[in-house]
Amino acid sequence: MAIDPSEYDKSMPIVAEHLAKVERAVERTRATHGGRAYAEVHQALVVALQAEDVQRVVPQVVEEFARQISDSPTGER
Repeated sequence: MAIDPSEYDKSMPIVAEHLAKVERAVERTRATHGGRAYAEVHQALVVALQAEDVQRVVPQVVEEFARQISDSPTGER
């Protein structure tokens, strides 16, 4: 099954915009909630993603970001 390369070119700006929104939400949550309890971080991340108007993120991805943010002090990656 061949895919038209122009479809890829059309999709990439949309994907890049989505990833930039996710990254901003994660960074903002990391800066304000790094090292806090997982449940608190998870909720803050969900709110940050909503504020960025992120429509879809795989739940396991949100959970993993929340775990990483919770496990690290503020500002650490």
